[in-house]
Amino acid sequence: MAKTAGGKNTAGFVETLVRPVVEGMGLSLWDVRFEKEGPDWYLRVLIDKPDGTMDTDTCALVSHAIDPVIDEADPIDQSYFLEVGSPGLGRRLTREEHYDKLKGQKVAARLIRPDEAGRRELEGILAGREGSTVTLDTAEGAVSFDISAASFVKLCDDEDLF
Repeated sequence: MAKTAGGKNTAGFVETLVRPVVEGMGLSLWDVRFEKEGPDWYLRVLIDKPDGTMDTDTCALVSHAIDPVIDEADPIDQSYFLEVGSPGLGRRLTREEHYDKLKGQKVAARLIRPDEAGRRELEGILAGREGSTVTLDTAEGAVSFDISAASFVKLCDDEDLF
C-alpha cells in the first residue's frame, strides 16, 4: 500500500515533488501514474517538450534529476520501477489542462455505457471541456458527455502513420 502524504494520493504527491524539477528543465509534466501490473508497481512520469519532440536522452536526464527527489521524500512503501517517458501518440487526456491544450484537435472517446443514441465509440474535434462536460464536434453534430461516463479520451494523432 502506498503512503499518502498530506491527504494526497501517491501520484499526486509525486507530482508536487517532480513538477518543479521537470519544468525547471524546460519541459512540461503531462501526467504521473502509479500503477500495478501483475506483481509489480510502476511509477510513471510522463513528460513533454514544447515542440512535441521527445528522445530517450531527455527521459534519462529527467529520470536522473527526479530520482533523488523522490528517494528523499520516500512517498512509496513498496518496491516499484520508475519510468520516465513521453505520453506518446494517442495520448490520453486525463487533466483539465489537457483539454485546453488540445482544443481543436481530433480526439476519440470510449464511453463506459452506450449513450442515448447507442454509441460507445465517439470521434470528433474537441470543442472543449466545461467542468466535467466534454463536447466533441462529430460528423453527426455536437456530442457532449460527462467525463466520468468515459473510460478514456485520447488524441487521434496516430491515424495516418500506418
